[in-house]
Amino acid sequence: MSARTLRRRLHHGDVDGKREEHFDSSGYDGLSEPLLGTREHDDMPTVGLTIEDIWNAEQRREGIHWTLILSVDCGVGTMVRPEANIVLGSKSLIGRLLPFVGQSGSSRNLLHPYLSPLQEERLRNLQQRLGVPFDGSQVEHQDALKQLWGLAYPGRELPSLKSELWKEMGWQGSDPSTDFRGGGFISLENLIFFAKKYPDSFQRLLHKKDGNRVEWEYPFAVAGINISFMLVQMLDLQTGKPSTLAGIKFVELLAGDEMAFDNLYCVAFQMMDAQWLAKRASYMEFNDVLKSTRMQLERELALEDVCSVKDLPAYNLLRG
Repeated sequence: MSARTLRRRLHHGDVDGKREEHFDSSGYDGLSEPLLGTREHDDMPTVGLTIEDIWNAEQRREGIHWTLILSVDCGVGTMVRPEANIVLGSKSLIGRLLPFVGQSGSSRNLLHPYLSPLQEERLRNLQQRLGVPFDGSQVEHQDALKQLWGLAYPGRELPSLKSELWKEMGWQGSDPSTDFRGGGFISLENLIFFAKKYPDSFQRLLHKKDGNRVEWEYPFAVAGINISFMLVQMLDLQTGKPSTLAGIKFVELLAGDEMAFDNLYCVAFQMMDAQWLAKRASYMEFNDVLKSTRMQLERELALEDVCSVKDLPAYNLLRG
């Protein structure tokens, strides 16, 4: 058995959330109340916080941040600001993880990765995608919703763009366009990519086929939108170059995979569902499950021999 295979098996146990309680989450501020809540006079769950609210909370994060001395295994180097004051920590994930406390307490622009021209181009293209809001009046966006329906329910008649049937997919109401809020068009693109690239996993999650489920389940489509936004936060993709450990590692993955964000989205969705089942979570615990999913994904991204999304231990959960 190779060292990589052994490592992947050893870390795979983390995916189900069984060791989550031993993980120090003091550096993660995240969401402070359930992401999904209830809405009067509606049977379907709703999002308790808007995506803008969540991002504003994220902007206020302060405290410990991490930089790292990268392993050369992936063949990609990363530069950090030479004047940064770094203190050696006690843990090692990828080469070394070093806790860095900014003197000003600022949570932005602590790290300055070097990007190749290819990485610059792919990051710029991704950020352009992130800047496109969902617009239900645009034919392209309407067609994308129709495409998602066809992928989710092959052979079924396509409903109108405002129909109670959309609730079956996990939209809050009869009009899916009202659920995107700040999630943007990319969150719909992510769902379509998932359905096309990993159709078996997509169908199993959509129809809740795996494990023993609670009666009050998370709504599939709305959960997908929130996973897209969680990744944008975690990877620090909104403006300029990423300056977080996970973001820096992500731009390395972009060098070898232009669709790294979409592939990572699929892993994150499958990981979230696995943790959901392991925790025997119900609807109002979705917020906590999303937090633990983010922390687990950050741990896997920091593993030394992860050079592509396919190297993540949780990637093994996906079925094509």
